[in-house]
Amino acid sequence: MESEAFIVRFWGTRGSYPVPGRHTVHYGGNTPCVELQIGKHVLIIDAGTGIINLGQDLVRRSQENQGAPIVATLLLTHLHHDHTHGFPFFAPILIPSSMVHILGPHTFEKKLDEVLRTVVLTLNFPVELREMPSLKIIYSLPATETVVLGPEPTDLRLYNIYRDSIAPSPDLVRIRVLKSYAHPSNGVYIYRVEWRNKSVVFASDTEGYQDTDRRLVSFARNTDVLIHDAQYTRQAYAESRQGWGHSTPDMACAVAQMCGARRLVLFHHDPLHDDEKIAQMEAEAQQLFPRTVAAYEGLEIAL
Repeated sequence: MESEAFIVRFWGTRGSYPVPGRHTVHYGGNTPCVELQIGKHVLIIDAGTGIINLGQDLVRRSQENQGAPIVATLLLTHLHHDHTHGFPFFAPILIPSSMVHILGPHTFEKKLDEVLRTVVLTLNFPVELREMPSLKIIYSLPATETVVLGPEPTDLRLYNIYRDSIAPSPDLVRIRVLKSYAHPSNGVYIYRVEWRNKSVVFASDTEGYQDTDRRLVSFARNTDVLIHDAQYTRQAYAESRQGWGHSTPDMACAVAQMCGARRLVLFHHDPLHDDEKIAQMEAEAQQLFPRTVAAYEGLEIAL
């Protein structure tokens, strides 16, 4: 792995449920999963079905690296099914030598590990969370914490944004959290990942406001890549989708313009939209914000 790399890879870009088939070949049918390769670190956002292919690729990379243990950090934005249902099939968690830090929000006053256990209940899956042989370090992450990854992949620390100071270092990866309440029923985490004066903001499953989400605009200020929910067309949103916790490409473009993003990636595609429809929405968005691309499986962005 190139120690100087900062690469964003898209493994799952679809919202709600998987839609494999000939009409979704280009943009893909897997649900949300994005990998950030940052120096020595493997950082994963969300565990939709896209994480299954990512897991197999991490195993391949390990084998090519003389069987080096897989070390990864998984950030969960929220615990809705489309963002977790690939988790039980993530190959590294079934390998004893693997180490996976898992961070995400409380849900309905339950800790993250309690909620993850429900994803792999024996009624639904043959192996319980505690039986998976990898080392899993699970944190219920408050929105008031900053996650810091040190020079080595196993080095992860949490800092309170009000009480703790972080010594400046170009080798530290900083992950900031913004809790958005614009998604039912318990909100969603938006993440900003920073390393060596580069940044990526992941803002899926959030709904735009009439005059734009100003908290998000501030949080995403001058980011290199803004990954933003764009599930609904303008017409569908106006007719029946208000309050459902998702945005339109227009809303995503407004945030990108106001925050000064260098690039916008439309994400969380509607499962009812085929490749042709998403391409049309992408073209319309490019009229508002030219540096826009609709996320597709296999897309890589090097910062």
